[in-house]
Amino acid sequence: MTVRPATFDDTQAISGLFRASITTWQRMDSAGRVQDVPYEALTIYERWLHGGPWMSIETAALHLSHLLRGAGIPAVAESGGKIVGYAEAYHGVEPEPFGDHLHLAQMTTAESSETEDALLSHLLETARVSKCERLTANGLPNDTHAQTLYTRYGLTPIARASRYNLPARSGQGFYKTVDHLNANASQIADWYMPVGRLGSARQQWETRWPRTFHAVPEIRAHRTHRLQFSASGQEALIYCHQDLYNPRSAEIELWSPKPLTSQLLTALRDWTHREGYRTLVMAVMDAKILGPEAEPDGYYQDVYAVDL
Repeated sequence: MTVRPATFDDTQAISGLFRASITTWQRMDSAGRVQDVPYEALTIYERWLHGGPWMSIETAALHLSHLLRGAGIPAVAESGGKIVGYAEAYHGVEPEPFGDHLHLAQMTTAESSETEDALLSHLLETARVSKCERLTANGLPNDTHAQTLYTRYGLTPIARASRYNLPARSGQGFYKTVDHLNANASQIADWYMPVGRLGSARQQWETRWPRTFHAVPEIRAHRTHRLQFSASGQEALIYCHQDLYNPRSAEIELWSPKPLTSQLLTALRDWTHREGYRTLVMAVMDAKILGPEAEPDGYYQDVYAVDL
């Protein structure tokens, strides 16, 4: 088995690895009933809803093109001339406890744990050659397989991101917002991501801020906001998108040179209220700043890391 950087010619094979994990393809009919349908009967957007860009060759090509132009590090494992595994990583620089790191964003394989070992060993070596301080990865609480794999390679939990619902509310204070379409990731180098870090700051930026998938009409029509915020001396870049199934709810992701302050949070709650939202969905590592009105929804991810 060999591991190498992915190329554009690998798009179909990588998409096939991800699609193999879907046992049933479904869509809603006009009456709101769930239908089991052949994959070929689904639109590109309906395929997307099953798991994101890798679910169809068209969006997979857009995503891989973005990675290959510098957004991330895609790698494939080959055995007998066949692609049997894929891993995707992002290099980022954040304040501690993350520092200069390579983050494993996702990995999928068609064969045994040997493929996972080969991919993870490759990423560890990539991180060392790049002089990263550590390799990081996120794990769900019920994903014992990933936890066992990480532990075998020395990765241990260093942080936890938990998700909360917070009411939008009119508030006092002065703040300014402007649309911000510049998608260059150098803007967030060494910044905190105090809200929405379900992955890494670089991973979330590269999958959210660039309008990579605006060629898909349904994605383009979805209500999103890319904003530069200034409140009481704190600058922040904020990505806000309307919940797919609850139009009065908005999911927030926030990058800033400083941790989240109460003044910025008040401004954010006021702005979202003015935009017609009533609930903010916020994944944070320190919930105390959110105050007593924040309600956990039970979802969380642990961040694993190993120093190099």
